Amino acid sequence: MKKLLMVTLALCIALSVAAVAQEDAGKSDAGKMATASAPLKTLKGTVKSEGDKISFVNDADQKSWDVMNPETLKDHVGHHVQVKAHVYEDKNSIHVMGVKMLKGAKEKSASM
Repeated sequence: MKKLLMVTLALCIALSVAAVAQEDAGKSDAGKMATASAPLKTLKGTVKSEGDKISFVNDADQKSWDVMNPETLKDHVGHHVQVKAHVYEDKNSIHVMGVKMLKGAKEKSASM
């Protein structure tokens, strides 16, 4: 009887571990698909702030993008920067992966 109980318990634990591993794999696949639909692009522009909302205005077309992770740009409000970001055209937003101050940005922001 003890052997049957131990085998049943071991089987339950093994199935639970397999279910959790499968669920975690599904989540990482969904994240990969989300970034695949939002290509990583390099953009140059200016960081703007209206209250608590931070946006990025692209130099090329003057399009304003909502920033999904505004904490990455909060120290660059008013600055001319280059960002590497996943661009979500359908949501009119970007997820910033990296930010770099551009040369001459200090002079530009000092005159504002």
